[in-house]
Amino acid sequence: MTGAKDGYVRVTAPTEIEEMLARLSQPGGASLQLDAEESRPLPVLVVDQVPGDYLLLDISAIREVAAELRRGAAFRLLGQSRDQMLRTPPLLMDTCHEQEGRLLCQCPYPINLEVLQRRASFRARLRLGMEVGAIVRGGHSEAPLQSDLKDLSLEGCQLELPLSAASWLAAAETVEIELCFLNGVRFTIRAEPRHCLADTERQALRAGMRFVALSGDQERQLWHFVREIERESARQGESSDSSLLPSLLFQTDLAAAAPVSRRNISRYATPMAKRLARIAGYLDAQLLEIQEGGQWDAVQLSSFADRLLGLHAEDSEALLFATHCLYNEPLLVRHGLGVAVHMLDLATAGMLPRDARKALAACAMVHDLGKALLPTELLEASDWDDERQAALHVHVEVMREGLGACHWLAPGVVEAVVMRINERLDGSGYPARLSGETLGELTRLASVVDVVEAMRRDRPDRLAWKIGDIYRYLLSHPGQFDSRWVKRYLKHFGVMPIGTLVRFSGGELGWVQRLDGDGRLAQIQLTDRPAPPGESLGDVLRGERLKRLGDVVEVLRASF
Repeated sequence: MTGAKDGYVRVTAPTEIEEMLARLSQPGGASLQLDAEESRPLPVLVVDQVPGDYLLLDISAIREVAAELRRGAAFRLLGQSRDQMLRTPPLLMDTCHEQEGRLLCQCPYPINLEVLQRRASFRARLRLGMEVGAIVRGGHSEAPLQSDLKDLSLEGCQLELPLSAASWLAAAETVEIELCFLNGVRFTIRAEPRHCLADTERQALRAGMRFVALSGDQERQLWHFVREIERESARQGESSDSSLLPSLLFQTDLAAAAPVSRRNISRYATPMAKRLARIAGYLDAQLLEIQEGGQWDAVQLSSFADRLLGLHAEDSEALLFATHCLYNEPLLVRHGLGVAVHMLDLATAGMLPRDARKALAACAMVHDLGKALLPTELLEASDWDDERQAALHVHVEVMREGLGACHWLAPGVVEAVVMRINERLDGSGYPARLSGETLGELTRLASVVDVVEAMRRDRPDRLAWKIGDIYRYLLSHPGQFDSRWVKRYLKHFGVMPIGTLVRFSGGELGWVQRLDGDGRLAQIQLTDRPAPPGESLGDVLRGERLKRLGDVVEVLRASF
């Protein structure tokens, strides 16, 4: 035996080759895979072998590829032997003919076989950006559930589903899972739910599934998927192998329907909120990657920063409101998006170059994700002594190291937004206790936006503040926050910023969605209760219909 690529070992002994090919001759023992296309394995029957001369194959079940094979398309035979996966080197078909209703083809006898030790329990984990949706049917749910595949093995998989799926999944004996790859490939298999882990912060449920009643063809396809996931992960990893071609399973089919995913079926208050949820999904995945010791993906961060700039250019006010609609996302994700969009809106008004705005948006989106590594009791603390504040510094260093791989980010923006956003003018901030003139304009702006966004949202240790109270707090602490930027923020976003919940003189409640050039209400959307803006929002009012509501008599504290 000699080494081969992808972990396979090459077998050249004629007797071993003959013995292994004999096992492939059993019904269901072999599959044919077009080599150039890296397509899914197709059923084929090895009818006969003449060692050193030829193999005779029955391809009656896959007549659709006969023309391609006749034109000289290379292919491999795949199969399994005991605890090994087998494949031939690329082969070419010599002849094909019809015989008693069967399509028989002859190809050269392989001079070697490539063998891979099969690891049934090995789980191929999907890295950031490797999206595979899963549709779950069965249990007590009449409608199918859409979810995300997190890892896959020959024995089972782990799915991430909406938290609401916990009750019916717990009562289900078996379910049907349909894996949906980006290139349009679908694969259906039955499974038993084995264990569930609820994540209330992310409103998600991690469910372990054990496959049942696998056929030989299903097992071969599963192994193909596991190998492709493992290979794509190796290609994208920290020590990436540039010799590996991208897996077609993860190449988006532009003609296909929207990707299947947990977020894709969730209902959102506005169309813009649904589009912003795709960026939230990336940040959520990056947050999990940090928790599991994974690496930052500079390409993904660049792509989603571009996407955020595109949404802002399309409709900035709709985007500002959308940042208040993602209440099912983790707090760190919601906060990062809120800071990014509000800083972007201020920066656009100041006419910063696009590259600078992109770097600003990217840094703001991720500036707090390192807190995912901090203990819960630290994040929920209300009394910040020196020891606790020192422990909090860890998340800043995590971000500094992680963003080091993102060479397209301007170092000055990383320093101002990520490293110094928690500094204060009087030196009471962290991590370096910088003060006064050592803090530049971008840091002064960032710290104001960061605090406003933090105080507008519920935290485990306190409820959200009303916007007027936040403004008064910032203006009353000029030693910590630059009053010029506090006033610029107030002037730009107004006393009732987009995303504020207000009560009118007639008792109606409404969310502020648009303002006119003078900061007055231009559009609101009615709601029947003081809850985060969700799918139950009412009519959108503007113009005369808005005027008939009367004056705003109260600005409410809203939890989101």
